[in-house]
Amino acid sequence: MLSKKLHDAINAQINAELWSAYLYLAMSMDAENKGYKGVANWFYVQFQEEQDHARIFMNYLNSRDAKVTLLPIDEVPATWDTVLDMYKQTLEHEKKVTSLINNLAFIANEDRDFASINRLVWFIDEQVEEEESARDMIAAVEAVEGNKYGMYMLDKELAARVYNTPSPLATAE
Repeated sequence: MLSKKLHDAINAQINAELWSAYLYLAMSMDAENKGYKGVANWFYVQFQEEQDHARIFMNYLNSRDAKVTLLPIDEVPATWDTVLDMYKQTLEHEKKVTSLINNLAFIANEDRDFASINRLVWFIDEQVEEEESARDMIAAVEAVEGNKYGMYMLDKELAARVYNTPSPLATAE
């Protein structure tokens, strides 16, 4: 059985994951509006990932016989000045999500809830990848900054990114 503190924190994390999804959907739409279809695709894949992260947490609560409580999602920004600004905000946001996941792990550790710790290890590893991916995108956009052809080629490359169902969901379906 989950402690009330961990249960409440996971419900808050579900909300944070859905907010993240909404943020990345807004970035995708803004990039599309600016003519960057590949960048829009990259952020749309992020949108899908964040939705699935919320689903993983919801499935976990259900598996522990704990109630999922869906909370209102706060408003997200709608536009960014540049593609680089989008990726810089992505990195800052992912750092915040990492701290939230680390807090969940801290609570689970305090509770000596080894099942929750085990589930959270996947998210901890995922956050390392998320931050690295954002840093890589910042470097890529900075490398072609001011070069229209370079940005065109990067945008084409990003259009090929595809979504892969995360392993906790792939094995559950």
